[in-house]
Amino acid sequence: MTAVQIIEEIQHLAPEEKARVIGYVHSLARPQKLSSDELNSLAEKLVAARTDEEAEALKRQITAGFYGE
Repeated sequence: MTAVQIIEEIQHLAPEEKARVIGYVHSLARPQKLSSDELNSLAEKLVAARTDEEAEALKRQITAGFYGE
């Protein structure tokens, strides 16, 4: 099924069902927190970082992933 087909189907839904779809789509758009495994992987990369720039980028990723930004 294509995006166009999905949109056409949504247009035919009852208002309550459209609201559920909208809520679901909004939940997809929200940033998600990273799992502990993902955070650990980034932390390991941070320890092995060879440059200050690489370390700073990893710190930003860890912070964003921890807080779900």
